[in-house]
Amino acid sequence: MSVNLGMPTMPPRASDISNLRGDKPFPKNAHTDLNNVTQRRNLTKATTTIRNKRQAVIDEIDDWEALREAGSTTKRYVMAHLPELLEQFEAAVTSRGGHVHWARDAKEAGQIVTELVKQTGEKKVVKIKSMATQEIALNEQLEAEGIFAQETDLAELIVQLGDDKPSHILVPAIHRNRAEIRSIFLKKMDHIDESITSEPAELAEAARLYLRQQFMEAKVAISGANFGIAETGHVTIVESEGNGRMCLTLPETLISVMGIEKILPTFRDYETFLQLLPRSSTGERMNPYTSLWSGVTEGDGPQNFHIILLDNGRTAAMADEIGREALKCIRCSACLNVCPVYERAGGHAYGSTYPGPIGAILTPQLTGIDDSHDPNGYLPYASSLCGRCNEVCPVKIPITDALLELRHKKVKEFKPKIEGSLLGSMQLLWGNSKLWNTATKMVFMGRLLGGRDGKITHLPSFLAGWTDVRDTSVPPKKSFRQWFDSQEAQDLLAQAREEGLPENNVKKQVEEQ
Repeated sequence: MSVNLGMPTMPPRASDISNLRGDKPFPKNAHTDLNNVTQRRNLTKATTTIRNKRQAVIDEIDDWEALREAGSTTKRYVMAHLPELLEQFEAAVTSRGGHVHWARDAKEAGQIVTELVKQTGEKKVVKIKSMATQEIALNEQLEAEGIFAQETDLAELIVQLGDDKPSHILVPAIHRNRAEIRSIFLKKMDHIDESITSEPAELAEAARLYLRQQFMEAKVAISGANFGIAETGHVTIVESEGNGRMCLTLPETLISVMGIEKILPTFRDYETFLQLLPRSSTGERMNPYTSLWSGVTEGDGPQNFHIILLDNGRTAAMADEIGREALKCIRCSACLNVCPVYERAGGHAYGSTYPGPIGAILTPQLTGIDDSHDPNGYLPYASSLCGRCNEVCPVKIPITDALLELRHKKVKEFKPKIEGSLLGSMQLLWGNSKLWNTATKMVFMGRLLGGRDGKITHLPSFLAGWTDVRDTSVPPKKSFRQWFDSQEAQDLLAQAREEGLPENNVKKQVEEQ
């Protein structure tokens, strides 16, 4: 199965099967989640802990900014040479006894995985935590064919047993606390009883015992990939628990799903990302488990290896000069951990596998925006544009630039009726100096709407949406130009010059008027 590596006239978008589009827009979801006090407390505690750990290990090294630049440059090179690198990677994997499959979208990837599992005769597989498989709703696709996929990552296991959805890229169960996890385990695990406490060590041991037998019995494992190395054909997984190592070594068949943007040109490039990723994600100098494999080694590990190279909208995202920057993402989640919007609204509010700032720019590009009511069309507005995400991104993705560009594209393609008419009128005013001067002379009329505290508390009709959530100052009696032409202003300026006051002091006195 193959796909055209060139840039098609209309690049394919992510299929509807994927977990990239929620049922409701972000504002409605956020309104609900903001009232979840327990979740907000859990998120605040967890993100604060992670970002403090991250900062501590980054402060230890002198060349962090140089590493970021190296990572960014490498990923840009990948975007510019992706077809050649993918072909090189395919040749390297095949030469080592592996099998490479190409998937245009989530549906095609799911069909390939399902068929490969069916060929083994198995009805149950073990899985390593993977954003790519979550993106394509692989568990759901397998379940529809009578195949159960057992999550083995502790946080993913919590989500799966709780019939929940992940809410964070790195820590899928970040919205859950110890008491909630204990309750989930008691309901779904037969080998524990009420004597278990909510201590992390006890909960981890319960999960370990729950999974141990399944590891020993599994014949098929499914993984994602942190990186694929074109030069050697290696696929890599970095993790903290060791469950991944169990999945990668014990089963007879290993199936990996990797987004096409995860390619690195050379093995030496991997060195840079092994410094960037652990520090940015878990706040560790080095992750405890680093696994690399390529093809098949007789008598060691899985004897059948398949890797699926997934597009699912990535080619479409590459077509945009600003948008393709999002494909540099290495899924570290640093942007989520510093985002004030994510910390309060939570990951479920985004409706996509990819929450937070990176999700707000990546998801709409993978899926496209179908119409003005598409839930993904609201994601670029799920940001205060504070810029923290830009500062912590290890590969220097200009997230706020991409957010603004996506907002511009949405308004241009799906121009709002009311706001569009208002902005059209404003454009007319701004383009005609006489009309603008006449309008500014009428600004004093806004004082009629003001209260005693000098604020406009309620604008009429549909404009009330602005004042309902913002403090709006009452306009001055005169516009600045009107006041500047008055004798009072001229006298004040003349006096300031005579006294030899600096220009900024003169400006301050003018503004106070």
